[in-house]
Amino acid sequence: MRVGAVDIGSNSVRLLTAGSDLEDLRRAVVVTGLASGVDRNRRISEASVARTLDVLAGFAARLEEDRVDAVAAVATSACRDAANGAEVMDRFEQVLGVRPVIISGQREAELAFSGVASHRGAGSQLTVIDIGGGSTEIIAGADAVEWSCSYDIGSVRLTDRLLPVRPADDADLLRAREEADAIFAEPVPPARSEDVVGVAGSFTSMAGIALQLEAYDRNQVHGTFLTTAQVASLVTTLAALSVEETAEIPSLDPRRSLRRA
Repeated sequence: MRVGAVDIGSNSVRLLTAGSDLEDLRRAVVVTGLASGVDRNRRISEASVARTLDVLAGFAARLEEDRVDAVAAVATSACRDAANGAEVMDRFEQVLGVRPVIISGQREAELAFSGVASHRGAGSQLTVIDIGGGSTEIIAGADAVEWSCSYDIGSVRLTDRLLPVRPADDADLLRAREEADAIFAEPVPPARSEDVVGVAGSFTSMAGIALQLEAYDRNQVHGTFLTTAQVASLVTTLAALSVEETAEIPSLDPRRSLRRA
């Protein structure tokens, strides 16, 4: 039996197909910026819907090529928050052939933890951080989730709200830091994990830049260790770049540098 999974995230849309042995047949990720403007308007814009529909049409063709027997699709923060989320799911279903399920922040946290735990030995205590476009999930546990929270902050949401220009000036960057500090202040995750694992595009992009890759390579990025000092340095470096300069980073998808309507 072949299966397919589609993740309609707030910044990127992902496809995975796998065979009966659960070995990957295909992986794809495309940045569409679905959450752009949702924090301000509480609606997904027509431009964002159109970009995502184009990607989903391509994914539907790939699913047919891979002859999958079952497909599951989920949508996350942007679709949870938008007043027109259900209407957008109608349109996505027409193109994809299966209706995406809008999952809660708690379910998003559970899935992120499950993905990390499946690649690790049993019994190790870890904290997983999933930075998305609209929300950030922090999850702690060993063999199962013991604590989790979905915070109402993500890369697209914070950019739309407090970082209107690039390069970011010092005042805007300070306000963004203060906003993040305030949102993450409560509730506080338990501080007893052996490891902290970052997942999703923000972390993998930083890892690719830190490794100075000439092109993004998920196999090289996977398992990269970043110190807090390295992350802080990357934030300072990237904040000082223009959109054009950011797009020229060899390992970074240039679509991640754009502001979208």
